[in-house]
Amino acid sequence: MIERLQISHLRNLTQVNLQPAACNVIIGANGSGKTSLLEAIFLLSRGKSFRHHQPKRYIQHHQNMVTVHAKLNDSSTLAIQKQADATTLLRLNQTTVYNQSILTEQLPTLLIDPSTMDMLEQGSASRRQLLDWLVFHMKQGFHPQWVAYQRLLKQRNSLLKKTRHLTQVQLAELKSWDKGLSSHAALIHHYRERIFTEWQPYFAESIEQLLPSYAEQLSLSYNAGYDTSIALDVQLNERLEQDLQLGYTRIGNHRADVHVHWHSDDSLEMNNESASTTPKNDVSAKLPTLKEQAANVLSRGEKKLLITALRLSQLPLLLNAEQNVDSQRDGFNTRATPVVLLDDITAELDNRAIEILLSTLSQLPCQVFMSSLTDDIVPMIQDLWSNPNMFHVKQGNIQPL
Repeated sequence: MIERLQISHLRNLTQVNLQPAACNVIIGANGSGKTSLLEAIFLLSRGKSFRHHQPKRYIQHHQNMVTVHAKLNDSSTLAIQKQADATTLLRLNQTTVYNQSILTEQLPTLLIDPSTMDMLEQGSASRRQLLDWLVFHMKQGFHPQWVAYQRLLKQRNSLLKKTRHLTQVQLAELKSWDKGLSSHAALIHHYRERIFTEWQPYFAESIEQLLPSYAEQLSLSYNAGYDTSIALDVQLNERLEQDLQLGYTRIGNHRADVHVHWHSDDSLEMNNESASTTPKNDVSAKLPTLKEQAANVLSRGEKKLLITALRLSQLPLLLNAEQNVDSQRDGFNTRATPVVLLDDITAELDNRAIEILLSTLSQLPCQVFMSSLTDDIVPMIQDLWSNPNMFHVKQGNIQPL
């Protein structure tokens, strides 16, 4: 948990020095700087902003760099410094480190902001990242495999873009990369599938709390991005001509997805009719995904609660892993308290939905930072948390209420 937070020159936040509590509410008008405070915490944890990828877009005007520093409840310290040219300095306990994943392990953050509302309708990347966040924090071996896979994939795609006709030397090199991709892919899929299986009951429980009227209709499935019954390099070889024509690799871990399914009477009937012709492991082919039906089924507020359920359902699994010997052996950081960042918490939600969301949050052993345009939620917060911190932001100036 963050005990002290210092921010320098991020957007309109010139100098910020806060002592956060378990629950922190940041109130202010649009453009006041409340989202920038959440952005700073995210930057420290992930090494990037959730609003712009280029540092010069969030570094304060006429300044050369942004700095975020935090002291955690175990007395460890984390710091990141970003320059306009993206040069980055990372520190853990006053010692320079060279891998952002080290800070990410120490400060797990979950973000729920207006941009996540598109998760259901967008491509697979954001849903895949949702699963990978959980796998990263629970399986120490996952990240090195993922990095190695991405490196080989980048090399393969670079070659595919350069030419449509490979020389013998290029073909031999590509086959070597494919062997490596296949090896890494098998392990990545193993980690993802195992954690996804553990995650499903937690998602069901979260839906029961946040969207009880839809508890029977919603479910998740995981698609690996390729046929896991056949080695990936074999499938890549079979599709080589098509990949050369397109200039990129069409199958693999980078195409994995987490589908949210809506079970209606029609979809269940379709499922029964297609059972004899649909491969057993192709769950996503049996039921229509919510991506196809969300606009007609759920309101904006209900979609926000669904996405919130997807994210918050990961926290109990992550925290319960402390009691799991296997998870400890896999590298779970038992000291790290997850931090939940909620931007504009009241948007799209009525009072009843806000009460349910806040009540669910208050029962989780995590630290919460939430922003709001008004102080209407303050009485609810005070009923649910002991000694919450309330801050008011105006033109980058943050003051306690």
